[in-house]
Amino acid sequence: MVHAADTDPGALVAGVLELAREAGNRILDIYRAGFDVDLKADGSPLTAADLASHHCLVDGLRALGAGMPVLSEEDGLPPFAVRQRWSRYWLIDPLDGTKEFVQRNGDFTVNVALIDSGVPVLGVVHAPVRGTSWFAAAGSGAWKQQGQEDPVPIATAPMSGRPDEAAMRVVASRNHRGAAVDALLDRLPHATSISVGSSLKLCMVAEGAADLYPRLGPTSEWDTAAGQCVAEQAGGAVTTLDMAALRYNTKDSVLNPHFVVVGDMSFDWAQYLPDPAPGSSVEP
Repeated sequence: MVHAADTDPGALVAGVLELAREAGNRILDIYRAGFDVDLKADGSPLTAADLASHHCLVDGLRALGAGMPVLSEEDGLPPFAVRQRWSRYWLIDPLDGTKEFVQRNGDFTVNVALIDSGVPVLGVVHAPVRGTSWFAAAGSGAWKQQGQEDPVPIATAPMSGRPDEAAMRVVASRNHRGAAVDALLDRLPHATSISVGSSLKLCMVAEGAADLYPRLGPTSEWDTAAGQCVAEQAGGAVTTLDMAALRYNTKDSVLNPHFVVVGDMSFDWAQYLPDPAPGSSVEP
């Protein structure tokens, strides 16, 4: 057993990656066999695949790190009075992109992050249909692995030498784009835009396949933490609209403020972003 509370995050990556792939295989079994769709209290879809992945990850992470709390989308949310005492904990989305799963477009992922004092210091994103994994740990860089091939290091793309928005590549949510993102894209008429589901968008910025991912609608902390670690370790940033780093477990709600993922941190992204407005951020 690895004692995660006393271990460098990089030493945990291999075990977490194996767990994420196992959870992905359980998802694929249900994806291929057929499934029913239930609705949660908030109207979002829930399938047997969400729960199968949840149990696989929770059981595996508890075995991997003695005493480490696990916060999952598919579990009860402990009160903030309890959570604020957690210095390190696992934050997981067992099936990010359940709508994509239901639509059978393949754009869904398994997300596992380790949070240390509000910062994601380990992140694994696994896309079961694609057979692709992205992973990172603080101080160890960011990596992409296709199937059983050797992992390759990834890095964000620089904007220097490119003619601003004419060469900008913007990735947006497939099912949750919204009017605010449409308005942003209207201000960038020469940019290339692509719609993708789940945390794949953060990974596209991390590997240099996109330059900007604006999220100007609701998300929860388990949606972003793993991908944020990958993007940051690849050289990018995940920030609020006032360009402050996105942080975790700082308030009662687990809703994120509106945010952007950028590849080149030296570029003046603020010139294109809307001003933070009421409803665009969540107060502590």
